[in-house]
Amino acid sequence: MDPWRYLRRFRRVLTPRFLKRFVPTSLFGRSLLIILLPIVVMQIAVTWGFFEAHWRTVTGQLSESLAGDIAWDVSLYEANPSPRAVAVLADQAERYQSLSIVLSPNALLPVANHRTLFPAFDSALRAAVDDQISEPFFVDSTRYPAYIDIRVKVKGGVLRIIAPRDRAFAARGHIFILWLTVATLMLTGVAILFIRNQVRAIERLAEAADAFGKGDDPRFKPHGAREVRQAGQAFLNMKSRIQRHIDQRTILLASVSHDLRTPLTRLKLEAAFAPPSARIDSIKQDLSEMEHMIDEYLAFAKGQGGEAVSTVDVRALIDGVVESAVRAGASVDVVSAEGLEANVRPMAFRRALSNLVMNAATHGKRVAVSASAGAAGGVEILVDDDGPGIAPERYEEAFRPFSRLDEARNQNIKGVGLGLAIARDVARGHGGDVTLDHSPLGGLRASVRLPA
Repeated sequence: MDPWRYLRRFRRVLTPRFLKRFVPTSLFGRSLLIILLPIVVMQIAVTWGFFEAHWRTVTGQLSESLAGDIAWDVSLYEANPSPRAVAVLADQAERYQSLSIVLSPNALLPVANHRTLFPAFDSALRAAVDDQISEPFFVDSTRYPAYIDIRVKVKGGVLRIIAPRDRAFAARGHIFILWLTVATLMLTGVAILFIRNQVRAIERLAEAADAFGKGDDPRFKPHGAREVRQAGQAFLNMKSRIQRHIDQRTILLASVSHDLRTPLTRLKLEAAFAPPSARIDSIKQDLSEMEHMIDEYLAFAKGQGGEAVSTVDVRALIDGVVESAVRAGASVDVVSAEGLEANVRPMAFRRALSNLVMNAATHGKRVAVSASAGAAGGVEILVDDDGPGIAPERYEEAFRPFSRLDEARNQNIKGVGLGLAIARDVARGHGGDVTLDHSPLGGLRASVRLPA
């Protein structure tokens, strides 16, 4: 037998990875475990020490005292087994020993012992009686709640002795265990109350951060412990800085776009009144692309614009987007999108879905849009095309603002590379995401996932 093998196995059992499976994952559960585990271990140690040092010792002494009285009574009976002597013995035992003695002539001892809740204490009493007398005997501590039935085989029958339970067992020991249990429950209640209060402050901070990440303006006030309030105040400061940055970006791009629209409008008017020619047609095409670029800059700058969330029918939303795409000359099929609803900001989500559909229509001849219930209870919208697609290693690069993957999507001659960036930004603002994958049609698949 190799002792090192067992030592290595024991060390594997105590590894953090093994213990992590039994540790709560929530802060509330771990905090409660940190407080309650030492208390429970201490209570078990105190209870064990109490049983070993007090209850078992006292019970053994009481059992020996009772066994001595029983041995004395049995010896008095055997010295004079006459009915008169038995009556005197019973009277003396009840008066001075608190024992009830009855002789059952020609009776037999029970064959089997009854099972008890505390077999260790019954065994202590049986051992004490066995040390004091040599006759066969029977002990039953389960028949009567407050008494013990002891029977001794003697000449002429069975001497039955009924003794109070507290003469053999330390009957007050359960009071000690009761107080320990009550104290543990009280400490647990206080710990749950205070820990829950602190954890609730952290949960509200997490809810506020999640709401802000989805574009809402949460009304959050730091509270709780000092460290939690510091974290909450740091979140509010960060929220103000981010909001100020977003406002500055929006104002800057809006100002630039507004300033560009004035000369752009003049150029369009001049081109409209100019004599028709191939050069004028080229100028009009360039002006149209410039106007489209400005519109994309504004859409990217606006983000979700503080629009309120509402419940919309997914099929109606998809039909509206597809109708606009068809008017623009795209060929789009709606595969399935019945009976689904989603909580979204309608205009922002419509713009994101339109970007995906128009992007697919630009690079492919066939586009299919479908919607289904997600695995976690949300909604998943798929936009497939039969275009050239994108290499898997460049999927994330496609979501970068102003990224144009001309090598993979060589028909991308229109736009500034903000379509996918806007779509993902809107989806993540709703708590979902947009991912890319290979389409069954042979091109690219854009998957929009929204939470329940």
